[in-house]
Amino acid sequence: MPERRAPIWGYRDLALFLSAVLPSLALAALFLRTTRMVAPAFFGSDAVRTLVFQSFMYVFLVGALYLVIAWRYGEPFLTSLGWTFPIPHAFFALTGGPALTIALSALGVLLRAPLDSSQIEVLIKSRASLAAIILFGVVLAPIFEEMLFRGFLLPLLVRSMGPWLGIVLTAVPFALLHGAQNHWAWQPVLLIGIAGIAFGYVRYKTGSTTAAFLMHSAYNATGFLGYTLTHWQTLN
Repeated sequence: MPERRAPIWGYRDLALFLSAVLPSLALAALFLRTTRMVAPAFFGSDAVRTLVFQSFMYVFLVGALYLVIAWRYGEPFLTSLGWTFPIPHAFFALTGGPALTIALSALGVLLRAPLDSSQIEVLIKSRASLAAIILFGVVLAPIFEEMLFRGFLLPLLVRSMGPWLGIVLTAVPFALLHGAQNHWAWQPVLLIGIAGIAFGYVRYKTGSTTAAFLMHSAYNATGFLGYTLTHWQTLN
């Protein structure tokens, strides 16, 4: 198990990172507009435009996080955020993701979660757009979200407030991040928050953000697999 180290950053560094959010959004919009002018044919679908914008935003935010940790403190970026190899308890993380998806899907039925709440499904209009969204949702988004929430925020809150409160409070902004894409329906936001608690627990117990990423990726992949099996024949 990796050594669990107290984070070198503090709440001032968190504030510095948050101050980069709006500039990152503006830069992502600018880069999207520029690339659309250069290659307009590539941006013919809403899915491509949305994914490219979010990818640009993630790049700029990761850059801001890098400046806070590696440039400000001179520490190794990935290892400071808990990205460890080999991945501790990898089998548990990999199998726990699908189990979590199934359990939360069952809970969603009990809570009568709306079946058409996600804006992601609106973007899926073809098999090509489905493949692009799966790539983004299984690889890119979990990398960024685990780097930010379980790698950066969680250790800070755990140090200040203890493990359980830190894990729960880290899951709150993680759930709210997905609120708009679910039209702010409380059921899916709650379910995502519970998933965030599970990812945070894995991060805390293993000391590895990579393990949390693996579980997060497997969780998303299971959901996409279910969607693909039920909708493949209706897509072109």
